[in-house]
Amino acid sequence: MTSPRFAGELRSGWSATVDDYAIAGGWMPGDRALVVGDTAGGVHAFDGASGVCSWARQWMHDGGVMAMAVHPSEAIFATAGQDGRVLIWDVSMAEVQATIEVGRSWVEHLAWSPDGQCLAAASSRRVFVYRSDGSEIWRSGTHPSTVSALAWSGNGELATACYGRVTFLDAVSGKARQTLEWKGSLVSMVLSPSGDIVACGSQDNSVHFWRRSTAEDSMMSGYQGKPLALAFDDSSTLLATGGGNDVTVWSFAGGGPEGSRPGTLTAHEQPVSTLSFARQGMRLASGDRVGGVIVWSLYEDGEGGPVGVGVVGGHVAELFWRRDGNGLAALDARGGVTVWRVG
Repeated sequence: MTSPRFAGELRSGWSATVDDYAIAGGWMPGDRALVVGDTAGGVHAFDGASGVCSWARQWMHDGGVMAMAVHPSEAIFATAGQDGRVLIWDVSMAEVQATIEVGRSWVEHLAWSPDGQCLAAASSRRVFVYRSDGSEIWRSGTHPSTVSALAWSGNGELATACYGRVTFLDAVSGKARQTLEWKGSLVSMVLSPSGDIVACGSQDNSVHFWRRSTAEDSMMSGYQGKPLALAFDDSSTLLATGGGNDVTVWSFAGGGPEGSRPGTLTAHEQPVSTLSFARQGMRLASGDRVGGVIVWSLYEDGEGGPVGVGVVGGHVAELFWRRDGNGLAALDARGGVTVWRVG
Protein backbone atom coordinates (compact mmCIF):
# COMPACT_ATOMS: atom_id res chain seq x y z
CA MET A 1 0.00 0.00 0.00
CA THR A 2 1.35 3.42 -0.94
CA SER A 3 1.49 5.99 1.85
CA PRO A 4 -0.16 9.39 1.32
CA ARG A 5 2.06 11.96 -0.34
CA PHE A 6 4.10 14.22 1.94
CA ALA A 7 2.80 17.75 1.37
CA GLY A 8 5.33 19.89 3.28
CA GLU A 9 4.72 22.57 5.87
CA LEU A 10 1.35 23.33 7.41
CA ARG A 11 -0.15 26.61 6.22
CA SER A 12 0.32 29.55 8.58
CA GLY A 13 -2.69 30.88 10.41
CA TRP A 14 -1.78 32.95 13.47
CA SER A 15 0.34 32.81 16.60
CA ALA A 16 0.27 34.45 20.02
CA THR A 17 1.82 34.10 23.46
CA VAL A 18 0.57 33.81 27.03
CA ASP A 19 2.38 34.55 30.28
CA ASP A 20 3.80 31.09 30.98
CA TYR A 21 3.59 27.45 29.90
CA ALA A 22 0.40 27.16 27.81
CA ILE A 23 -0.90 24.02 29.47
CA ALA A 24 -4.60 23.71 28.58
CA GLY A 25 -7.17 25.13 26.20
CA GLY A 26 -9.81 24.49 23.57
CA TRP A 27 -11.94 25.88 20.75
CA MET A 28 -15.26 27.39 21.75
CA PRO A 29 -18.43 26.27 19.89
CA GLY A 30 -18.44 27.59 16.33
CA ASP A 31 -14.63 27.98 16.47
CA ARG A 32 -15.15 31.68 17.18
CA ALA A 33 -12.61 31.75 20.00
CA LEU A 34 -9.68 29.77 21.35
CA VAL A 35 -9.31 29.83 25.14
CA VAL A 36 -6.00 29.04 26.86
CA GLY A 37 -4.82 28.58 30.45
CA ASP A 38 -1.20 28.89 31.62
CA THR A 39 0.88 27.70 34.55
CA ALA A 40 1.05 31.20 35.99
CA GLY A 41 -2.70 31.01 36.61
CA GLY A 42 -3.68 33.16 33.63
CA VAL A 43 -6.73 32.62 31.39
CA HIS A 44 -6.81 34.06 27.87
CA ALA A 45 -9.33 34.25 25.00
CA PHE A 46 -8.24 34.78 21.38
CA ASP A 47 -10.34 35.55 18.33
CA GLY A 48 -10.49 32.28 16.41
CA ALA A 49 -9.96 33.84 12.98
CA SER A 50 -7.39 36.57 13.62
CA GLY A 51 -5.65 35.51 16.84
CA VAL A 52 -6.23 38.92 18.42
CA CYS A 53 -6.43 38.61 22.21
CA SER A 54 -10.04 39.38 23.16
CA TRP A 55 -9.29 39.40 26.88
CA ALA A 56 -6.85 38.07 29.48
CA ARG A 57 -7.09 37.57 33.23
CA GLN A 58 -3.90 36.96 35.20
CA TRP A 59 -3.40 34.95 38.42
CA MET A 60 -6.86 33.40 38.45
CA HIS A 61 -5.56 30.16 39.95
CA ASP A 62 -2.89 30.27 42.68
CA GLY A 63 -0.09 27.94 41.59
CA GLY A 64 -1.32 27.74 38.01
CA VAL A 65 -4.01 26.28 35.78
CA MET A 66 -4.07 22.46 35.67
CA ALA A 67 -6.98 21.71 33.33
CA MET A 68 -9.62 23.30 31.12
CA ALA A 69 -12.87 22.01 29.62
CA VAL A 70 -14.97 23.77 26.97
CA HIS A 71 -18.76 23.37 27.06
CA PRO A 72 -20.00 21.37 24.04
CA SER A 73 -22.65 23.87 22.94
CA GLU A 74 -22.66 27.05 25.07
CA ALA A 75 -20.21 29.94 25.31
CA ILE A 76 -18.87 28.79 28.67
CA PHE A 77 -15.81 26.88 29.81
CA ALA A 78 -14.25 25.70 33.04
CA THR A 79 -10.74 25.94 34.47
CA ALA A 80 -9.15 24.12 37.40
CA GLY A 81 -5.95 24.70 39.30
CA GLN A 82 -3.48 23.87 42.00
CA ASP A 83 -5.55 26.00 44.38
CA GLY A 84 -8.29 23.35 44.57
CA ARG A 85 -10.83 25.53 42.77
CA VAL A 86 -12.91 25.20 39.60
CA LEU A 87 -13.99 28.38 37.81
CA ILE A 88 -16.82 28.45 35.27
CA TRP A 89 -16.40 31.26 32.74
CA ASP A 90 -18.60 33.11 30.27
CA VAL A 91 -16.31 33.74 27.31
CA SER A 92 -18.38 36.58 25.84
CA MET A 93 -18.64 38.43 29.15
CA ALA A 94 -15.00 37.68 30.06
CA GLU A 95 -15.98 36.91 33.62
CA VAL A 96 -16.34 34.06 36.09
CA GLN A 97 -19.93 32.84 36.47
CA ALA A 98 -19.31 30.40 39.30
CA THR A 99 -16.49 29.56 41.72
CA ILE A 100 -16.34 26.03 43.14
CA GLU A 101 -14.18 25.31 46.16
CA VAL A 102 -13.42 21.63 45.57
CA GLY A 103 -10.87 21.18 48.36
CA ARG A 104 -7.22 21.56 49.31
CA SER A 105 -5.78 19.18 46.69
CA TRP A 106 -5.01 20.06 43.09
CA VAL A 107 -7.87 19.66 40.60
CA GLU A 108 -6.11 17.93 37.70
CA HIS A 109 -8.89 16.78 35.36
CA LEU A 110 -12.12 18.32 34.03
CA ALA A 111 -14.73 17.06 31.56
CA TRP A 112 -18.20 18.19 30.45
CA SER A 113 -20.78 15.54 29.66
CA PRO A 114 -21.74 15.47 25.95
CA ASP A 115 -25.05 17.23 26.65
CA GLY A 116 -23.31 19.89 28.76
CA GLN A 117 -25.49 19.21 31.81
CA CYS A 118 -22.69 17.94 34.04
CA LEU A 119 -19.11 18.97 34.75
CA ALA A 120 -16.83 16.35 36.30
CA ALA A 121 -13.70 17.26 38.26
CA ALA A 122 -11.03 14.96 39.69
CA SER A 123 -9.08 15.97 42.79
CA SER A 124 -6.72 13.53 44.49
CA ARG A 125 -8.65 10.28 45.03
CA ARG A 126 -12.18 11.64 44.53
CA VAL A 127 -14.41 12.78 41.68
CA PHE A 128 -17.02 15.55 41.91
CA VAL A 129 -19.87 16.26 39.49
CA TYR A 130 -21.47 19.71 39.21
CA ARG A 131 -24.17 21.51 37.26
CA SER A 132 -23.20 24.39 34.98
CA ASP A 133 -24.17 26.87 37.72
CA GLY A 134 -21.59 25.31 40.03
CA SER A 135 -23.98 23.43 42.31
CA GLU A 136 -22.87 19.94 43.28
CA ILE A 137 -24.76 16.86 42.06
CA TRP A 138 -22.66 14.17 43.76
CA ARG A 139 -19.17 13.23 44.84
CA SER A 140 -17.57 9.82 44.66
CA GLY A 141 -16.12 7.70 47.40
CA THR A 142 -12.36 7.49 47.79
CA HIS A 143 -10.53 5.71 44.97
CA PRO A 144 -7.60 3.37 45.77
CA SER A 145 -5.18 6.00 44.47
CA THR A 146 -5.12 9.41 42.78
CA VAL A 147 -7.54 9.59 39.84
CA SER A 148 -5.30 9.70 36.77
CA ALA A 149 -7.99 10.29 34.11
CA LEU A 150 -11.71 10.72 33.61
CA ALA A 151 -14.03 10.66 30.59
CA TRP A 152 -17.75 10.58 29.86
CA SER A 153 -19.30 7.55 28.19
CA GLY A 154 -22.33 9.24 26.68
CA ASN A 155 -24.46 11.30 29.06
CA GLY A 156 -25.20 8.43 31.40
CA GLU A 157 -21.82 7.36 32.74
CA LEU A 158 -18.54 8.80 33.92
CA ALA A 159 -15.38 6.67 33.70
CA THR A 160 -12.46 7.10 36.08
CA ALA A 161 -9.00 5.52 36.03
CA CYS A 162 -6.63 4.97 38.93
CA TYR A 163 -4.27 2.27 40.18
CA GLY A 164 -5.65 -1.15 39.33
CA ARG A 165 -9.00 -0.29 37.81
CA VAL A 166 -11.35 1.67 35.58
CA THR A 167 -14.76 2.40 37.09
CA PHE A 168 -17.94 3.51 35.33
CA LEU A 169 -20.14 5.64 37.58
CA ASP A 170 -23.81 6.47 37.07
CA ALA A 171 -24.16 10.12 36.02
CA VAL A 172 -27.18 10.73 38.27
CA SER A 173 -26.31 8.84 41.46
CA GLY A 174 -22.54 8.35 41.26
CA LYS A 175 -22.94 4.64 41.98
CA ALA A 176 -20.58 2.19 40.28
CA ARG A 177 -22.07 0.41 37.27
CA GLN A 178 -19.00 -1.51 36.10
CA THR A 179 -15.45 -2.03 37.32
CA LEU A 180 -12.67 -3.27 35.06
CA GLU A 181 -9.66 -4.44 37.03
CA TRP A 182 -6.00 -4.89 36.21
CA LYS A 183 -3.02 -4.99 38.56
CA GLY A 184 -1.00 -1.99 37.54
CA SER A 185 -0.81 1.79 37.59
CA LEU A 186 -3.00 3.34 34.86
CA VAL A 187 -1.66 6.76 33.83
CA SER A 188 -3.95 7.71 30.92
CA MET A 189 -7.32 6.70 29.48
CA VAL A 190 -9.44 7.15 26.37
CA LEU A 191 -12.90 5.77 25.50
CA SER A 192 -13.93 4.83 21.99
CA PRO A 193 -16.78 7.00 20.64
CA SER A 194 -18.80 3.79 20.21
CA GLY A 195 -18.63 3.34 23.97
CA ASP A 196 -17.45 -0.28 23.99
CA ILE A 197 -13.65 0.04 24.21
CA VAL A 198 -11.58 1.44 27.08
CA ALA A 199 -7.84 1.95 26.52
CA CYS A 200 -5.34 2.95 29.20
CA GLY A 201 -1.64 3.69 29.20
CA SER A 202 0.22 1.95 32.02
CA GLN A 203 3.23 2.76 34.17
CA ASP A 204 4.90 -0.43 32.87
CA ASN A 205 5.15 0.98 29.30
CA SER A 206 2.14 -0.88 27.93
CA VAL A 207 -1.37 -0.10 26.67
CA HIS A 208 -4.16 -2.08 28.27
CA PHE A 209 -7.69 -2.21 26.87
CA TRP A 210 -11.04 -3.79 27.62
CA ARG A 211 -14.21 -4.43 25.65
CA ARG A 212 -17.01 -3.42 27.98
CA SER A 213 -19.53 -5.76 26.37
CA THR A 214 -17.49 -8.80 27.40
CA ALA A 215 -15.17 -7.34 30.09
CA GLU A 216 -12.34 -9.11 28.26
CA ASP A 217 -8.97 -7.39 28.32
CA SER A 218 -5.82 -7.33 26.20
CA MET A 219 -2.42 -5.70 26.45
CA MET A 220 -0.05 -4.16 23.91
CA SER A 221 3.52 -3.93 25.19
CA GLY A 222 6.94 -2.92 23.88
CA TYR A 223 6.68 0.87 24.23
CA GLN A 224 9.82 2.87 25.02
CA GLY A 225 8.08 4.92 27.70
CA LYS A 226 4.74 5.44 29.42
CA PRO A 227 1.94 5.85 26.83
CA LEU A 228 0.53 9.12 28.15
CA ALA A 229 -0.87 10.18 24.75
CA LEU A 230 -3.90 8.22 23.48
CA ALA A 231 -6.57 9.08 20.89
CA PHE A 232 -9.46 7.31 19.12
CA ASP A 233 -10.74 8.40 15.74
CA ASP A 234 -14.42 9.30 15.47
CA SER A 235 -15.37 5.96 13.91
CA SER A 236 -13.79 3.97 16.78
CA THR A 237 -11.65 2.14 14.20
CA LEU A 238 -8.20 3.50 15.05
CA LEU A 239 -6.45 3.91 18.41
CA ALA A 240 -3.32 6.08 18.20
CA THR A 241 -0.79 5.73 21.01
CA GLY A 242 2.42 7.49 22.04
CA GLY A 243 5.07 6.07 24.33
CA GLY A 244 8.14 6.77 22.20
CA ASN A 245 9.32 8.64 19.11
CA ASP A 246 6.92 6.71 16.87
CA VAL A 247 3.12 6.85 16.84
CA THR A 248 1.68 3.34 17.05
CA VAL A 249 -1.80 2.98 15.56
CA TRP A 250 -3.93 -0.07 16.37
CA SER A 251 -6.86 -0.95 14.11
CA PHE A 252 -10.07 -2.39 15.53
CA ALA A 253 -11.42 -3.13 12.04
CA GLY A 254 -12.30 -6.74 11.29
CA GLY A 255 -12.05 -7.97 14.87
CA GLY A 256 -8.60 -6.46 15.55
CA PRO A 257 -6.27 -5.48 17.03
CA GLU A 258 -5.61 -8.94 18.49
CA GLY A 259 -3.53 -10.98 16.09
CA SER A 260 -2.69 -8.00 13.87
CA ARG A 261 0.29 -5.69 13.46
CA PRO A 262 -0.18 -1.99 14.22
CA GLY A 263 0.64 0.86 11.90
CA THR A 264 3.86 2.67 12.80
CA LEU A 265 4.20 6.38 12.01
CA THR A 266 7.87 7.40 12.03
CA ALA A 267 9.03 11.00 11.74
CA HIS A 268 9.35 12.52 15.24
CA GLU A 269 12.89 12.82 16.58
CA GLN A 270 11.77 12.98 20.22
CA PRO A 271 8.99 11.24 22.22
CA VAL A 272 5.41 12.04 21.28
CA SER A 273 3.69 14.18 23.92
CA THR A 274 0.14 14.58 22.57
CA LEU A 275 -2.23 13.16 19.93
CA SER A 276 -5.51 14.41 18.46
CA PHE A 277 -7.82 13.11 15.71
CA ALA A 278 -9.87 15.48 13.59
CA ARG A 279 -13.60 14.94 13.97
CA GLN A 280 -14.05 13.99 10.32
CA GLY A 281 -11.87 11.65 8.30
CA MET A 282 -8.78 9.79 9.46
CA ARG A 283 -6.49 12.78 10.04
CA LEU A 284 -4.27 12.58 13.10
CA ALA A 285 -2.13 15.34 14.63
CA SER A 286 0.86 14.49 16.82
CA GLY A 287 3.19 16.73 18.83
CA ASP A 288 6.51 15.95 20.52
CA ARG A 289 8.68 17.13 23.39
CA VAL A 290 10.82 19.51 21.32
CA GLY A 291 8.08 21.32 19.39
CA GLY A 292 7.50 19.15 16.33
CA VAL A 293 3.92 18.90 15.04
CA ILE A 294 2.87 16.49 12.27
CA VAL A 295 -0.48 15.92 10.57
CA TRP A 296 -0.96 12.40 9.22
CA SER A 297 -3.44 10.87 6.81
CA LEU A 298 -4.28 7.31 7.82
CA TYR A 299 -5.89 4.21 6.38
CA GLU A 300 -8.27 1.82 8.12
CA ASP A 301 -5.40 -0.56 8.90
CA GLY A 302 -3.51 2.12 10.86
CA GLU A 303 -0.88 2.76 8.21
CA GLY A 304 -0.39 6.18 6.66
CA GLY A 305 1.99 9.04 6.18
CA PRO A 306 2.58 12.73 6.96
CA VAL A 307 0.79 15.40 4.96
CA GLY A 308 2.08 18.46 6.80
CA VAL A 309 4.56 19.51 9.48
CA GLY A 310 5.00 22.49 11.76
CA VAL A 311 7.32 23.61 14.55
CA VAL A 312 6.57 25.48 17.78
CA GLY A 313 8.82 26.88 20.50
CA GLY A 314 8.95 23.98 22.95
CA HIS A 315 7.32 20.86 24.35
CA VAL A 316 3.87 20.50 22.72
CA ALA A 317 1.39 20.39 25.60
CA GLU A 318 -1.84 19.93 23.65
CA LEU A 319 -3.25 19.95 20.12
CA PHE A 320 -6.80 21.02 19.26
CA TRP A 321 -8.54 20.60 15.92
CA ARG A 322 -11.09 23.22 14.99
CA ARG A 323 -14.53 21.65 15.14
CA ASP A 324 -14.91 22.16 11.38
CA GLY A 325 -11.58 20.38 10.79
CA ASN A 326 -10.06 23.32 8.91
CA GLY A 327 -7.53 24.37 11.52
CA LEU A 328 -5.21 23.00 14.20
CA ALA A 329 -4.01 24.76 17.36
CA ALA A 330 -0.89 23.89 19.35
CA LEU A 331 0.04 24.97 22.89
CA ASP A 332 3.66 24.81 23.98
CA ALA A 333 5.88 25.03 27.06
CA ARG A 334 7.23 28.48 26.16
CA GLY A 335 3.78 30.04 26.23
CA GLY A 336 3.23 29.81 22.50
CA VAL A 337 -0.21 29.48 20.92
CA THR A 338 0.05 28.52 17.23
CA VAL A 339 -2.77 27.94 14.75
CA TRP A 340 -2.38 26.47 11.27
CA ARG A 341 -4.88 26.25 8.45
CA VAL A 342 -5.52 22.66 7.40
CA GLY A 343 -7.56 22.15 4.24
